Amino acid sequence: MLENLFGDMQGKQEEMKKKLAEVVVEAEVDGGSIMVKANANREILDITINPDKIDLADKEQLQDLMVIAVNQALEIAAEREAAEAQKMINDMMPPGLGGLLGGFNQ
Repeated sequence: MLENLFGDMQGKQEEMKKKLAEVVVEAEVDGGSIMVKANANREILDITINPDKIDLADKEQLQDLMVIAVNQALEIAAEREAAEAQKMINDMMPPGLGGLLGGFNQ
């Protein structure tokens, strides 16, 4: 019964992972001195450092800003992942049953 209700869960998870890989988010710190791109699978795709906006010799500042930028990008990615998971769950529910699970209904 549940198999019919939720369909091919593993297939849907793989589909979701592919979809999340295509969702790109960005975080930028210190006026654009560092920009981090990630996808909604929480994978870092790119880190850009603008040497015109940051002193590359200040290793401690550079490290601190990179940690902040990466954490921000991962936080945004996690939010997008949660939103996509919510949509997937809502799409899997038969019409009229979405409210059955409370917080899953938008």
